[in-house]
Amino acid sequence: MLNPVAIFLLAMLSAWLLTGAVLRYAQRALLDMPGERSSHQVPTPRGGGVSIVLVVLVGSVMSQSLADPWVTALLGAGGTVALVGFIDDHRHVPARWRLATHIVAAAAAIYWLGGPPGISALGVEISGGFWLWLPAIVFVVWMLNLYNFMDGIDGLAALQALTLSLGINAVLLIAGLPVSAPMLLIAGAAAGFLIWNFPPARIFMGDVGSGFLGVVFAITALFHTAIDPELFWCWLILMAVFVTDASWTLVRRFQRGEAVFQAHRSHAYQRAARALENHGYVSVAVALINLVWLLSLALLVASGRLDGLIGAIIAYSPLLWLVYRLGGGLPDQVPVSLKR
Repeated sequence: MLNPVAIFLLAMLSAWLLTGAVLRYAQRALLDMPGERSSHQVPTPRGGGVSIVLVVLVGSVMSQSLADPWVTALLGAGGTVALVGFIDDHRHVPARWRLATHIVAAAAAIYWLGGPPGISALGVEISGGFWLWLPAIVFVVWMLNLYNFMDGIDGLAALQALTLSLGINAVLLIAGLPVSAPMLLIAGAAAGFLIWNFPPARIFMGDVGSGFLGVVFAITALFHTAIDPELFWCWLILMAVFVTDASWTLVRRFQRGEAVFQAHRSHAYQRAARALENHGYVSVAVALINLVWLLSLALLVASGRLDGLIGAIIAYSPLLWLVYRLGGGLPDQVPVSLKR
């Protein structure tokens, strides 16, 4: 394998160049017009995440063995989800067909990985088996869709991909495992794309990029869990901001009888961005939470100093409070307030 720094820099340069090329095309064919449910104010091209997809797919094929089950899952499930997202960026694909594709892609990825892995909690090992198929599929489909839900302000999804990928490689090193070249590719590609996407964004990631990242992170989490069950909790901890905000908001909107897959801007991160009138502050704040709070807990779990389930409870508790106080899932007209 190439030097990790070289992989990161090559992926970053490639994504930067590719995104610039995509931008010229998207300015003509893929303008995202602002509306009452949008967080942007001016027409902005979308679909820039195709650069991340190409860099990660091509780089993984070049750096990994095609016989690796992870590569098969990446090409099959990741490629399929990215293709559907690419089509959806150009012309709307009904939610039921997107969901059906996501379920099939998730099931296929789990099959290619050898079935659902076992997990551990409080020192108890829970072996994988047929009964874990449904939870595993739900996990992949939800990770895929929540990443799409959380791609709603400039820079957020790309910074999440960058910090999550670097964070999981730090976890692997602490656990005594080799770094993941595909995660380095994602980190580099996200950094290259971020040059164009950091506030004020010149291009959006689009469904092609957010869906791809969501499914790749999910199947990689399962792949690592099969190697070491404690790594599942590390992944869950590092994804805590996205999981908390997306899940809380979905539940609140469902309770009010709203169409949960309809576009909206009631996520906690969107409400915070409106209150601050600045996307960058919120995106950078999430990145800092990932690198300072969540990564510290994940490293403790990976080193064996903290049980994974306990670490997840500690990680999620303040984030649940924060999402609640920001009013995640509440209508736009309800003001944001952190006062008691």
